[in-house]
Amino acid sequence: METAFLQNSLPQTLSETLSGYIWQQNLTGFSSSQVFHLKNAGCENLYLKTAPCVDSELAEERQRLEWLKGKLSVPEVRLFVQTDERDYLLISEIEGAGAHEDLWKEDVRRAIELLANGVRMIHSLSVADCAFDETLEAKIEQARRRMELGLVDESDFDDERRGRTAEDLFRELIATKPASEDLVFTHGDYCLPNVLLKDWQISGFVDWGRAGVADRYQDIALLTRSVCYNFGEKWTPFVFEALEIEPDWGRIDFYKLLDEFF
Repeated sequence: METAFLQNSLPQTLSETLSGYIWQQNLTGFSSSQVFHLKNAGCENLYLKTAPCVDSELAEERQRLEWLKGKLSVPEVRLFVQTDERDYLLISEIEGAGAHEDLWKEDVRRAIELLANGVRMIHSLSVADCAFDETLEAKIEQARRRMELGLVDESDFDDERRGRTAEDLFRELIATKPASEDLVFTHGDYCLPNVLLKDWQISGFVDWGRAGVADRYQDIALLTRSVCYNFGEKWTPFVFEALEIEPDWGRIDFYKLLDEFF
């Protein structure tokens, strides 16, 4: 959807709130949502996320951001609007640059140590009052639904799965499902653009639509893939050194496969 058309077709409450703001689309990442950075002199900077209702995680992200408030540095929800066709989530800005940006490549080891600290912070949250079920049974059912609705982008599969079908990958997913889970609170999409750094410290975390109770390898697998993609494969072993774990490659491969459906 073109930016000008989107601006002119906003629901009234959003249109009034965003009057006078300058829009810049954020093209980082692979989300189905469109993301816009909004600036207006004398007002706080904001982000607007919007997606078609049929393929939107924005209602889920709103719920998770509200649950996370006061627990971690995350955006604050300013407004959430649903229409018959689209969801809109307006959130506050967190200062900082994504961990994938070039400035952090000056010291990749230090950046990976921060990323490891970040995932530990997330996994340390209590799940006693967490209602967000992202365990395997729930996640596989979500994957099945997305496959049946034709929402899986087969053109965006990782290189090693390029040319295969969603149905083929789903059969592999069922066949390789881990027998157990080490459940913690997880981000759900813990990749470098979703971790913000400032002055070589973590300033916040964004994109929480898939967060919830899941196996810790949900995050470890996607962190491993993202480090390889952004910094190079040679840095993969340092992820496990920074996390102080021995890698479980079976789980890593499974959760990377599962992510193909989202």
